[in-house]
Formats: sequence, C-alpha cells, structure tokens
Amino acid sequence: MIGFPERGFTLIELIITVAIIGILAMTAMPIIEVTAKRQKETEFRAALREIRSAIDAYRRAVDEGKLERKVGESGYPRRLEDLAQGVENIQDPDKGRLYFLRRLPRDPFNANPALAAAQTWGKRSYASPPEAPVEGADVFDIHSLSSGVGLNGIAYREW
Repeated sequence: MIGFPERGFTLIELIITVAIIGILAMTAMPIIEVTAKRQKETEFRAALREIRSAIDAYRRAVDEGKLERKVGESGYPRRLEDLAQGVENIQDPDKGRLYFLRRLPRDPFNANPALAAAQTWGKRSYASPPEAPVEGADVFDIHSLSSGVGLNGIAYREW
C-alpha cells in the first residue's frame, strides 16, 4: 500500500507494557491487603467498644435496681445475648424490657458464618483473672478468639 504508513504496536512494545502493568499490580496488592486489614480492625474496635459499653450499662442498671440481682451474683449479664434480647425491668409496673444493644455484633475476624454472633466472641467471667480469661456464670468482658496479630503488633485476643 503506497502512501499509508503502517500503524500498530510492535511485539516488544506490547511485552514492555504488560510488564509495567504487572509491576504496578504487584506493588498495589500489599497496599490493598493492609487497607482491608485496617478496615476489619476498625470494625473490630467498634464492636468491642459497643459490647463493652453495653455490659457496663447493664451493670449500672443492676446497681440502680432496675434488673434483678440474686445473692452471690456479680451484677453482670449471665449471657451475651441478654444485651440484645432484653431483660425485664423490675421497676416498671408493666414489666417492660431493657435493651442494651440493637443487635449483637459479630467478631469480624471469625470467618465461620454458621456461628451465632455471641459464639464468635471469647467471654471472660467476673471471677476469672485478666491474664487467663475463662467463661463462667456471667460475662464481665469479651475478647477475640482469633490467633491473629493486629497492625499495631498486639494479638487481637488482648485488645
């Protein structure tokens, strides 16, 4: 064809372009992974704060005489589910319920969707020591069951 210059890319230009795109993708992957982990940690921190605040509110309600407290009990909820399912207000003549959570958040680091939200958390009773949390007759605190370590270098179960 006279008068028309040939157009298009050579094979070497295509190989170089694909190599550059591959290098850019490889450098972006760690950034994406860290961002995803940071997002999960943000969800985790918010869930811990929400549940722990609800546990403290439950204890305040017991101290104020709104909830029944039997002799020898610590005043903390017997089950984690009670925070969302509600507990009878003994000061209310209509026997209304007090709710401390709208819903119980899941541990975002627990990958088993078959578990109920309460089962995704490790529970510490009032009687157990902080360095060796054990479940008991009440729920004083919660922790993650994950063996992972956060971006800050602290294990999730210690947050």
